Amino acid sequence: MDICQSHVPQVSALSKQIAEEIFNILPEDGPVVMIIGREGSQWLSNSENVSELDIDESFLKRVCAKIDDGAEPVITRLNDFGIVAEQLATEQANYGYVILVLPQYSPESVLINIGLIEMLLNQINLIARLVEQNDVALSVSDKTTQLV
Repeated sequence: MDICQSHVPQVSALSKQIAEEIFNILPEDGPVVMIIGREGSQWLSNSENVSELDIDESFLKRVCAKIDDGAEPVITRLNDFGIVAEQLATEQANYGYVILVLPQYSPESVLINIGLIEMLLNQINLIARLVEQNDVALSVSDKTTQLV
């Protein structure tokens, strides 16, 4: 039995854990990070900023559809700020999407700083892998304890 495969139904719970870990390390004046689960659930690093930025549901769905079509990262703009988005996935599960809203960046400055932004996205995916591995390790430990 593949232990990792048995945890796929827990993707939503792990998505929430991943979001919490990411949001804990964000600076107050940093980017707004949105995690959108495959089933549509959303976690926002700063809901006040998101409401001020006036990002509507149809815009988010279009960005996610572009990612599903293979365009990664998606770099776009809304009003006067940049947005970068990509899939949030590990080797074991697809958790949905991560969207960076960069109100302090014009679309041009996003392109200039894309190397740093991609590094941040890679770190977010690393956090996802570590949360997932921790969950698997805890599950194996629980199963081992139950057998003893």
